[in-house]
Amino acid sequence: MMRARNFLRLIPRPALPVLLRPVLSCCLACCLAACLAGCALPQVVVHDDPLSGAEHLKLGMAYEAKGEADRAASEYGLALRTEPLARLYLGNVYFGQRRFAEAETEYRAALERLPGNPEVMNNLAWLLLTRGRKLDEAQELAERAVARAPSAPARAAYQDTLAAIRAARTGRTTAK
Repeated sequence: MMRARNFLRLIPRPALPVLLRPVLSCCLACCLAACLAGCALPQVVVHDDPLSGAEHLKLGMAYEAKGEADRAASEYGLALRTEPLARLYLGNVYFGQRRFAEAETEYRAALERLPGNPEVMNNLAWLLLTRGRKLDEAQELAERAVARAPSAPARAAYQDTLAAIRAARTGRTTAK
């Protein structure tokens, strides 16, 4: 400690600040940089999504099968750009959550992109029946779905929808 004091006594007073300016400037710059780096606002960095639309669709289906509707909806939302079926599946999630207006929007968007898909037609028809509105349109959609059914089990399901709509239109109720 004595040496440092003796050394400082040897330097004339006005020269001390001149000698310390570069050191202080460097220290100040380092401290300022450290403070700004530590206090910087968080940044959102967008990376390319490593999953394809088809993979998001499959992941959404897996979440939906596990009963995780919100996570499924999120994955379907990520698949929308490239996978038209994502609209159908997202509509199904919304229907299950009783968010009927949103389900109808998704089913109609799916029908625009997949005009010949009988599952889309059937689901939109069932939704219209559930809401008790546009039963003429619902019946027309259900009839088209039955006509385009890809298999006997699908045809039977679509015929159930059609029968329920016809019953509702005539004022009868169907027992399930």
